[in-house]
Amino acid sequence: MIVEVSSANSRLEQAEPKTAQGLGNPTSAFPPTEIQTALLTGGFDPAYAFGLAMALIAKGVSLDMIGSDDIDRPELHSTPKLNFLNLQGDKGQHGSRAGKISAMLAYYGRLFRYTRAAKAKVFHVLWNAKFEMFDRTLLMLFYKLNGKKIVLTAHNVNAAKRDGVDTWLNRATLKVQYRCADHIFVHTEKMKLELLREFGVRERAVTVIPFGINNSVPDTDLTPEQAKRRLGIGEGEKTLLFFGNIGPYKGLEFLVEAFQKIAATNPQYRLIIAGKARGGCQQYLEEIQNLISRDPSRDRVLQKIEYIPDEDTELYLKAADVLVLPYRHIFQSGVLILGYTFGLPVVAADVGSLRDDIIEGSTGFLCKPCDAKDLAAALEKYFASGLFQQLSARRQQIRDYAKARHSWDLVGEMTGKVYAQLLAESPENA
Repeated sequence: MIVEVSSANSRLEQAEPKTAQGLGNPTSAFPPTEIQTALLTGGFDPAYAFGLAMALIAKGVSLDMIGSDDIDRPELHSTPKLNFLNLQGDKGQHGSRAGKISAMLAYYGRLFRYTRAAKAKVFHVLWNAKFEMFDRTLLMLFYKLNGKKIVLTAHNVNAAKRDGVDTWLNRATLKVQYRCADHIFVHTEKMKLELLREFGVRERAVTVIPFGINNSVPDTDLTPEQAKRRLGIGEGEKTLLFFGNIGPYKGLEFLVEAFQKIAATNPQYRLIIAGKARGGCQQYLEEIQNLISRDPSRDRVLQKIEYIPDEDTELYLKAADVLVLPYRHIFQSGVLILGYTFGLPVVAADVGSLRDDIIEGSTGFLCKPCDAKDLAAALEKYFASGLFQQLSARRQQIRDYAKARHSWDLVGEMTGKVYAQLLAESPENA
């Protein structure tokens, strides 16, 4: 059944951004005393690191941002109260295994010296670096011994479990990191529940915080029609997009099978696959490509199997009519929010907390996970719906919805408030 447009629009207009439990009003100002923080990026995920850094600076927080060449950008050197420290440099310049190990040891040496001398009392870990077991255990203890309050963003509570490679050592080191952290940010209530149940984290030490909008991707005056032409997609062709890293938990095989089902009866369907294979997933990608090559619809699949830089991202998001997330298992998706910022509807598997961000008939549709037949039906329902038929007029509503729920202003306010609370609890402030 297709959701009525008027009902879906009403829900969209009434959607309220979520607030962090226990933090009161997230838009109220936290104490005006200057908060000095070290933001430890792990040397990657520049979009999230940049968005959070700019949001915190706007709230009056002073930052030492620890990163790499991958994180570096001009704004990080010209923004007041932001000190960018490139402690990792070019992570890809040391080709041999020995060279990479030597470079990482040099990084840790610089990080140790920084920690001992840093004025920052709050250390916020966004991601661990390459030696994850070390970062989760000895490095966390080193921060504690140096009197730091540790804040951790757990983008994935247990990624190894998600990827089917979990071990007792992985769980044990995760438990050490989660127990050492003074406060943990997660992006969904289900992630919080996993922390409490599987790792024994105290409830008051966890805050559910929105996944901030990717504001590092350019959004020019390129139109959807122009984007389609640049990719060789004809006018009137219905274009599906899979975007981002490729790995088994993403369920790309179900999208390919669903596409082949609907393309068999309608030659107007096109599929774009844009992204690179995750480490260790090359065989999985080859199996997907073999599945594509054996079907008559193979010429209607555009494959861009490589990392998509920020400056090219809008081309694919604007050329698409729908973003498809056929995931097997996930808690939240930054790709979903990225699609919304370009006004792109989503058809997604009903896993994790994706349901919380998708309003059926207004921002997208849901389907059963690991079910190509149901995904194909959901895609056909979308293209028969008012959401697709009125897509040009509905894009701005989707953008506004994303900004209301996932603004960096909200994230910065909630994060800064946690910093202030931790500092107020320090013995020297008692």
